[in-house]
Amino acid sequence: MQPIDLQVLFTQLDKIGRNQAQQREGLQIQAALNQVQSQKKAEELVQSVNEAQDMGFGVAAVKDEKPQSQNPDRKKKEEEEELEKTSGAKKSPFQDPTLGRNIDISG
Repeated sequence: MQPIDLQVLFTQLDKIGRNQAQQREGLQIQAALNQVQSQKKAEELVQSVNEAQDMGFGVAAVKDEKPQSQNPDRKKKEEEEELEKTSGAKKSPFQDPTLGRNIDISG
């Protein structure tokens, strides 16, 4: 390397420094713009109304499998019979109506 080359390099150092500073600033500005855009997208998603998703086999898909009877008394009897089957014990005709409804807090 010749001394004349060093003189040329030293005169160009300030230009090189400015170019590098501009590149760094450009990257910072681009990162800030990307951040602003992502914030705008997030705000739009929050403000927008989303389409309802398909519930599948949830509450909306439940249907009554038993045919509806026309006679309300018959329906009551069927419900009582089903309750007796599931509970395992028959309903006693002599049962205290307040049984199990009062709580003794006296100790």
